Amino acid sequence: MPIPDFRISRRAGLTVAACALIGFALPAAAEKAGSGKVSVDELMAPNALPDVVEGKADAPVTIVEYASMTCSHCAAFHREVYPALKKNYIDSGKVKFILREFPLDPLATAAFMLARNAGEKRDAVVDLLFAQQKNWAFVEKPLDGLAGVLKFTGVGQQAFEATLKDEALYENVNKVRDRAAEKFGINSTPTFFINGERFSGEISIADFDKIIAEKSKS
Repeated sequence: MPIPDFRISRRAGLTVAACALIGFALPAAAEKAGSGKVSVDELMAPNALPDVVEGKADAPVTIVEYASMTCSHCAAFHREVYPALKKNYIDSGKVKFILREFPLDPLATAAFMLARNAGEKRDAVVDLLFAQQKNWAFVEKPLDGLAGVLKFTGVGQQAFEATLKDEALYENVNKVRDRAAEKFGINSTPTFFINGERFSGEISIADFDKIIAEKSKS
């Protein structure tokens, strides 16, 4: 398989946005009652890439998020909701949180590849890229924007280009997405599984409070 071409024009970037908002239509708010359960054993089975886990391994509630780096709804969650979720639940040992790759387009795949190459700092890079999404995902030259943002993490141009030529990493990021689509029927982002129950779309911290309280009792 040839190395993918990540050169994406501004027009393609706009197509990405249309894909996220139309082709992968998202509700304005999550389906608060959930939309079915999946096998927790299957959900937590080994993937093509190892999970990066935040929080205590034995926390009573596990949240798995499938996200795309170019999804504006995902960026909004990580900017506006995740900090409170981390402070109130992850850091206190009540929730274990796992973000998994579900790229909706090649640019999102590239961003996830670069985040994975950060090792233990992967989630910090993901948070940075979501916070700076408008400065790289929807600009005239998105790869230049992506490289510019990542310079703040110490990633130079040589390492940047080498990462995007990593065919095995490219395939594994997409394998995580493809397994999620096949096994769990995911077709939009963000999609959350909370102790195996599926919630699609954005979730407010107030909604998380209610869901986590309910799951903590069961």
